[in-house]
Amino acid sequence: MTVTFPQGFRSAGIAVGLKSTGKPDLALVVNDGPHRAAAVVFTSNRAQANPILWSRKVAADGPARAVILNSGGANCFTGDFGYATARLTAEAVAGELDAAPEDVLVCSTGLIGTGDQAFRDKIVDGVPDLVQQLAEDDTTAPAAILTTDSVEKTATHAGNGWRIGAMAKGAGMLAPGLATMLVVITTDARIDGDAADRALRAAVGGTINRLDSDGCMSTNDQVTLLVSGASGVAADEAEFTAALTAVCDDLAAQLQADAEGASHDIDIEVCGAASEADAVEVGRSVARNNLFKAAIFGNDPNWGRVLAAIGTTEAAFDPYAADVSFNGVRLCHAGGPDRPVDECDLTPRRTHVLIELFAGEHTATIRTNDLTHDYVHENSAYSS
Repeated sequence: MTVTFPQGFRSAGIAVGLKSTGKPDLALVVNDGPHRAAAVVFTSNRAQANPILWSRKVAADGPARAVILNSGGANCFTGDFGYATARLTAEAVAGELDAAPEDVLVCSTGLIGTGDQAFRDKIVDGVPDLVQQLAEDDTTAPAAILTTDSVEKTATHAGNGWRIGAMAKGAGMLAPGLATMLVVITTDARIDGDAADRALRAAVGGTINRLDSDGCMSTNDQVTLLVSGASGVAADEAEFTAALTAVCDDLAAQLQADAEGASHDIDIEVCGAASEADAVEVGRSVARNNLFKAAIFGNDPNWGRVLAAIGTTEAAFDPYAADVSFNGVRLCHAGGPDRPVDECDLTPRRTHVLIELFAGEHTATIRTNDLTHDYVHENSAYSS
């Protein structure tokens, strides 16, 4: 079980023909209560898919009864017809659950521009069967939201009398913008909507929002937290936030490990920054530097690429005082060579880069991946 690990939830995943492979492509998560608080964060990309536009209105209203997700088509840049598709999808779910359409969140993932009449019909017509398949011990939903992912991504946490469950999809276009993929998180803790919103934003901000695999921000990204309160146990907000952060961190690591074509999972740790924002900016400048990422693919600990990248930021530090280490080996000290690069082994998939700025007490870690032939090939061939 994943999103049904907490009490008060049912889920299902089925195939309705959106994917040419015939694999599952439509999922539903239902909150049976007794509470139905929800918190949602969305992509900050100005180009937003129709499901995002619909779900923003649902989220603004507060509670949510369910979230329906499809893979095999993004329903983005499909105009008024596409927005009507999102609305009709919510109405179909609401009709089956005896709920209001305005309490049904909608998510889509896949190729931008996909969302014609056949797409709409397959989703809407598939809703009754999807609802029939709902189960409290479901394991089918996570597979139905995958696109180029190679594995399902799930996480659970058992708290003090309450639980958290989660599922995610994402393997490409992983760059921050409040959210970085499709994620559904459920909890049976008793926690109100405002506290859930604070907890989600704090958790996402320090984990998912620091995954910067390829610098490309999607149009469809959404992270949803549904609260059933079915455990009957009130959760301390600080304790709940810590648990939610751990779940999001787990998902972020899984997403990093499944990034399209990657051969190295790179954690860029920046310490000694004047502010946390500076640490994030410096780490992100390296994570998005193609020369650095190509060097890591070639197992080359080219610390010069790191210094060149961080020098483009506006963070407060002296680049001629910075140290850079790869996998525990300090190769650059005070902006100059420290020891031979052949003392550093970059053949393991896990790669740790430590940048010490000596400008303050703040730190941040950005997750990224290398730039590989396979990444270029996969994205040049992507069409579904």
